[in-house]
Amino acid sequence: MKIVDVVCAPGLGGYYHWDLAALKHNVTYDGFDVIGEPATPGFERIIEPSEIVSIMLCLDNGAVAFGDCVDVILAGAAGRDSLFRADEHLTLLNGALRDTLIGCEVDAFRPQAQALDELEFDSQPLHTAIRYGLSQALLHATSLAHAETMAQVVSREYGCAIATAPVPILSMCRTIDEVLVDKMILKRADILPHADFIKTPEDVGDKGEKLHRYVSWLTERVTSLGGSDYRPTLHVDVYGTLGEAFDMDLSAVGQFLRELEQAAGPLALMVECPIVAPSQAEQFEGLATLREILRDQGTRVSIVADEWVNTLDDIKRCADARAADVVQVKTPDLGGLQHSVDAILYLQQSGVGAYLGGSANETDQSARICCHVALACQADMLIAKPGQGVDEALMIERNEMNRTLALIKAGH
Repeated sequence: MKIVDVVCAPGLGGYYHWDLAALKHNVTYDGFDVIGEPATPGFERIIEPSEIVSIMLCLDNGAVAFGDCVDVILAGAAGRDSLFRADEHLTLLNGALRDTLIGCEVDAFRPQAQALDELEFDSQPLHTAIRYGLSQALLHATSLAHAETMAQVVSREYGCAIATAPVPILSMCRTIDEVLVDKMILKRADILPHADFIKTPEDVGDKGEKLHRYVSWLTERVTSLGGSDYRPTLHVDVYGTLGEAFDMDLSAVGQFLRELEQAAGPLALMVECPIVAPSQAEQFEGLATLREILRDQGTRVSIVADEWVNTLDDIKRCADARAADVVQVKTPDLGGLQHSVDAILYLQQSGVGAYLGGSANETDQSARICCHVALACQADMLIAKPGQGVDEALMIERNEMNRTLALIKAGH
């Protein structure tokens, strides 16, 4: 089966871009907006709505496959490409890239995705958002060509066994949105609430006291609203603020995490990005040291790596350094989805937890396609996306996984 036409349409992402460097400084909050000067190249405001481009592949049998080009919230940070603006890429998408795609076979995802991932125009690689969206469309097209689910395509081409139950979902909301936490509990989210502890001392406290109070409240709320038979895993993303709060004293960070574990009571606790170092080597060394400290003191908090883990090679280095219990495979950062598949399989072989992540900026289509990748590779967890409204992302992903598993069980 071949591609006979390519149609592109700009649109909206599920959330916003945040200029992390600017947010770390003195800024003024005005409702959802933030007043101040951008600090990261490419930003015109500190918070900007995310943009996407849908790539639609028209196939010779009349079917249409599509994927969405989108990037992460913290665009331009920690070695990432600059934030994705649709109008800056439409000329390429509707011109040279379209011409390249027309006539391409879509009978196999893996080789075609890799070949297109390596394309360059004017001696420049494609933006990671474009590589991500194009690979989604290719996976969708291959599934249409073979009349099978996208999970079955990945399973067949990579030799991995599809999960027999839905992958646990990490539901997300902002720290201040306590009502959304209640929604997560009522819908019995597997893992919650991610939150966003970005600033010290505003979000975390001078020495972590605000974060400690939050985890204590969260534990009590899960118990009181969820009942005795509901035991989700707690997950907080602290964006390196613990390193800031304790001046990168890893022993002090370890002691605080021990206290945070106690605040979580009977619930397992995951802490994402406790520190952010100025280089990848320092980041991995610091996280590995922190894990040793936690092991020595008998603390079972799981460390999740995110920053400085943007590519397949980054993920491999992180796993080899034993720098985390779980590594986030941040799908838009890796570009082509084939890299996310390779990353999950490498982490599993290395005995490291594989968290198929991504961004609230993503779309319903990219989220659905990631569900198939998570099922095919048996990822340990999957981030809820798009957006941070809780209900919509949980609905999209749970339903997509349940539909896919039901079809496979029924022999379709």
